[in-house]
Amino acid sequence: MTSAAQPALWRRVGVVAALMVAAFTFNTVENLPIGLLTLLSDDLGTSLGAVGILVTGYGVTVAVASLPLAHATRSVPRRHLLTALLAALAAANAVAAVVPSYALMSAARVVTALAQALFWAVMGPVAVGLFPERVRGRVLGVLSVAGSLAMVLGVPAGTWLGRHYGREAPFAVLAGAAAVSMLLVAALLPATRPEEGHGSRGTRPDRRRFAVVLATTALSVTGAFAGYTYVVEFLGEVGGFSDDSVSALLTVPGVAGVIGVSVAGPLLDRYPRATLAVPVATQAAGMLGLYAFGDRQAAAVAFLAVLGASLGPVFMATQARVLESAPGRTEVALAANSGAFNAGVAVGALLGGALLPLAGVRGTFLAGGLLTLAALTALLGERLLPAAAPRGPAISS
Repeated sequence: MTSAAQPALWRRVGVVAALMVAAFTFNTVENLPIGLLTLLSDDLGTSLGAVGILVTGYGVTVAVASLPLAHATRSVPRRHLLTALLAALAAANAVAAVVPSYALMSAARVVTALAQALFWAVMGPVAVGLFPERVRGRVLGVLSVAGSLAMVLGVPAGTWLGRHYGREAPFAVLAGAAAVSMLLVAALLPATRPEEGHGSRGTRPDRRRFAVVLATTALSVTGAFAGYTYVVEFLGEVGGFSDDSVSALLTVPGVAGVIGVSVAGPLLDRYPRATLAVPVATQAAGMLGLYAFGDRQAAAVAFLAVLGASLGPVFMATQARVLESAPGRTEVALAANSGAFNAGVAVGALLGGALLPLAGVRGTFLAGGLLTLAALTALLGERLLPAAAPRGPAISS
C-alpha cells in the first residue's frame, strides 16, 4: 500500500487499537485457566491436571499450527482474515462460558488456539504496514504492551470475576471484547491484497540472519521456561518466601515486563540489534542471578524483576528482526518465529521437569541461564556474517 493510498490517521489508529484489544484478549484467554484452576476443575468435574492441559495443549496447538495456517491463508485479504479470526475468538469464548463438559471446553480452546496461531502471524505485518517504515518498532511496542498487560491485568481480573460471579463471567467478557475488536477491524481496516504494503516483505531479506533470529527465539524461550515454569516452587523452597508472599511476588515479573516492552519499543527503530541483544543478556543475568543468589530474598526479588523485564522485549525484538530479515512473506516468517516461541515454552517446561529430580529447582535456573547464554552467543555471532545484498527496487504489478 502506498502512502497515497493510506486511510486517514484516525482509521489507522483505530485498527491498531482494535488489534491491541485482540492481543490482550488472546493472551488473557491463553492463561486464564491458571487463575481458574480449581473453579474449572469443580465446574467441569475433572482433575486439576486435566485443567492444566487446557494451557499446555493450547501452547502446543499454537506451535504446531502457526506455520501451516500462515502458508495456507497467505492469499486471503487481511481484513477478511482478521475479521474471521476475531469472530472465532468471540464465538469460542461465548461457548466456553456456557459449556457443561470438559470435552466441549477443550474444543473451544482448540478453536481459540488455532485463531491465535494465525493472529500473531498476521497482526504485525498489518499493523506496521499502516504506518511509515521508520516507526515499525514503535508500532510493535504498542502491540506488545497490550499483550503483556494480559498477565498483569487480564488474568487477575478474570480470576476475580470467576471467583465472584462464576467461571461464565470472564469468558463472556472476553467474548465481548473480541466482538468489539472484530467490528472495528471489519469497519476500519482497508480491503487490500496481502502482498501489498511494505509490511508484507522483509526490509533486508537474509536467510542466514533469519535463521539466527529463530535460533535465538528457540534457545532463549526454552531457557526462560526451563526455570520460570517452576518459579513458585523456587521462591518457596530456595527463597524461603511464604505462600502469601509468593502470590504477591508473581506480580513483579508481570509489571517489570510491561515496563520492559514500554522502554524497548521506541528503541527498536534506532537500535534494532542492541534492542534484542540487551534483553537476551538481561534474561541470562536474571536466570543465573536467581540460581546464584536466590536464597537471599532481596536479591531474589531483584533478579525476578530483571528476568520479567526481559521476556517481553525478547519476543518483541525478535518479531522486529523477523520483519527485517524475512526471506519471503513476513506473515509466514512470523508464524515460524511464533512456532519457535511456543515450542520453546513446551520444551522448556519439559526440560525443567526432567531436571527437577536430578538437580533440584535451583538447577533448572542454571540450565535456563546457560541456554540463554547460548542464544546470546548465536546472536553475537551474527555480526560475523557478511552483509546481504541490498534489496532491489520494488517491481510494480
